[in-house]
Amino acid sequence: MSILSDLVDGARLDAAARREATPLEDLERAALDVTPALDALEFLRPADRVKIIAEVKRASPSRGALAEIPDPAELASVYASSGASAISVLTEGRRFKGSLDDLRAVRSAVDVPVLRKDFIVEPYQVFEARAAGADMVLLIVAALEQPLLAELHELIVQLGMTPLVETHDADEVTRALDIGAGLVGVNARDLGTFELDRDLFGRLAEGIPGSVIRVAESAVSTAADVAHYRSAGADVVLVGEALVTGDPAARLEEFLAV
Repeated sequence: MSILSDLVDGARLDAAARREATPLEDLERAALDVTPALDALEFLRPADRVKIIAEVKRASPSRGALAEIPDPAELASVYASSGASAISVLTEGRRFKGSLDDLRAVRSAVDVPVLRKDFIVEPYQVFEARAAGADMVLLIVAALEQPLLAELHELIVQLGMTPLVETHDADEVTRALDIGAGLVGVNARDLGTFELDRDLFGRLAEGIPGSVIRVAESAVSTAADVAHYRSAGADVVLVGEALVTGDPAARLEEFLAV
């Protein structure tokens, strides 16, 4: 079993357990009662400088524990005040040590869009995201058959949020474009093996139209890495480990200066 398959199976089990406590009907009502989502595309539109999605990330399957982050709202506030255009929050608990409580805390602390980054495989999780205040939801093409990918994408949009559709090869980019994705990510990390290919974004970016916002994900340690992605056509770079393992304000300043 690949790492991605293991993570997806865990996400399904965890969602089923939460559904026992909060039925879908209750969640749907809660999703409609929260403040409308921010328009993430407006915050992430191409500009003269690169834009950063800064991530609240305690751990990962590839690196293990990264940072304790006892107060995710405080970290997110530092990100936002240091120039991040959006905040990504890992809500997967088994391997990334995150939670929906983290997302709620971050949402209450910042005025920029908040992304729920998780292994989304069913509508229940989309309603969870909106009820918790998410403005964006990650969809991983490799984890979803095309009909379900299209269904979840449509539901996210119907709820006023923005899907970030993550790809790992040219076929997945085509699948993302076929459902009308306006925000397409290219993840340098292979979710089957968790190996990195920092040049993957450059190879795939040519196949993403200029009307689509292009997001480079993973393999960022230094400002040179951000510059590498920027020169390859990235409008936005999503950064996690490099921020939580160092001085987040100082590193954001370096990254935004490229």
